[in-house]
Amino acid sequence: MNSLALPRLALTAGEPAGVGPELLVRLAATPLAANFIAITDRGLLERAAARCGLSVQLIEDDGSQDRRPGELRIRHIPLAVEEIPGHPDPRNARHVLATLTEAADGCTSGRYAAVVTAPLQKSSINDAGVAFTGHTEFFAGHSHAEVVMMLASPELRIALATTHLPLQAVPAAIQAASLERTLRIVHSELSAKFGFAEPRIAVLGLNPHAGENGHLGREEIETIFPVMEKLRREGMRLSGPLPADTAFVPAQRQHYDAVLAMYHDQALPVLKSEAFDRTVNITLGLPFIRTSVDHGTALDLAGTGKADPSSLIAAATLALELATRHAMLPPSTSSAGRQAPTSPATP
Repeated sequence: MNSLALPRLALTAGEPAGVGPELLVRLAATPLAANFIAITDRGLLERAAARCGLSVQLIEDDGSQDRRPGELRIRHIPLAVEEIPGHPDPRNARHVLATLTEAADGCTSGRYAAVVTAPLQKSSINDAGVAFTGHTEFFAGHSHAEVVMMLASPELRIALATTHLPLQAVPAAIQAASLERTLRIVHSELSAKFGFAEPRIAVLGLNPHAGENGHLGREEIETIFPVMEKLRREGMRLSGPLPADTAFVPAQRQHYDAVLAMYHDQALPVLKSEAFDRTVNITLGLPFIRTSVDHGTALDLAGTGKADPSSLIAAATLALELATRHAMLPPSTSSAGRQAPTSPATP
């Protein structure tokens, strides 16, 4: 593989004691047509490759845009202490945050076409005395952006109106202003990043049967439907509010390009039961492309060399497709009107 046009994808290894480093070296062994730059500690990757029985050539990043399978360029950020697989050490929290900062800064400056993140251990960062809620919130704060979490498989895209909230807190969080903002971001990104000329979005209700005309809850009548009507008048193609228990049957899926769910467990079990190893986490609303695995640090597997890289490969593949489309667009030109990428596929 030798091309001067390979997109430069930044990779972060996440929690050093988790499976992330092993996933990165397995990704490097694939023939995916991208130039990977691992932002982490060189020794960490050398030890991960040895545990996986892989021969990976680690090269200091010089800005090059070519790669051969088995090569992995490094942006070295040293660990505070050597990792012990399966046992996160809060002393390495600053290292993890430094890798995320370098990835965000590099994407903003154009050094990297996208960032693909391996899982991290939030508790370890908090144990180090740093308030931290996750990748999505970190990149949003760093970029001063309003963002939306989307998870996508080859068959389905699901955005979330609320993310990691206790179920009892969800109804109060479904507010007209935030719901409108979320729908605007999803609509804009489906056009700009995924290439849908007129995105079709299915909006789920909050309550069973989407409230049953107010008999099972009034959030649909008082909040969700009025926001949808306002945006429909602006030309958005919105379906719903739909009952969540029937929104994913095949006859419904053909009518939308993405779903907006009201809370985390309303729709994600459908996605993960169908395509757990092919699901990608995408942060919409950032000024750069960010994809991630949709699983955790798997501390019980760390160090065994047995972690499945499928989700990271899917995340890198999607980042590559989105970055390639972006590179093909003329300056100041939206991608609206183009075809959606093949992965995730159009439902």
